[in-house]
Amino acid sequence: MTTQATTTIAQIAQLPNLPMESLWALWDELFDRRPGHHHRTYLESRIAYKLQERAFGGMSSHVRAKLEKIGETGEVPGHKRRAESDLAPGTTLVREYDGVTYRVKVMDDGRFDLNGRPFKSLSKVAREITGTVYSGPVFFGLKPSSRERKAGLV
Repeated sequence: MTTQATTTIAQIAQLPNLPMESLWALWDELFDRRPGHHHRTYLESRIAYKLQERAFGGMSSHVRAKLEKIGETGEVPGHKRRAESDLAPGTTLVREYDGVTYRVKVMDDGRFDLNGRPFKSLSKVAREITGTVYSGPVFFGLKPSSRERKAGLV
């Protein structure tokens, strides 16, 4: 291990032990402006990242652009949930819940249409219908529930 790596590791290891005054001094040395809050764990994590970035280099522009796109859209390019990605566009899923029949259409872009409203996942559709967190693929019968799997019903 290089001397620089050892020094960086030692600096990062000391962050939790530094008084806030020293932590802020280090922050001011590494960043142009202070954050809008004073959460110690946040400060430590950002300082640790910046120290590593200085010692070993930052991420490539390609990786940065990919992460920014994921942050903007909330979706990882080329990644679909397996139970949902097997559904062909135009497929309509039907589910009765509390005496109401719901029809959800799989759209060309992989989203799901419920009453003219697009949803990114079946789980978001299930939550809209039930008002609670629910696995969309389980709710629509595309995969068995954990209870069914444990009972050997599948």
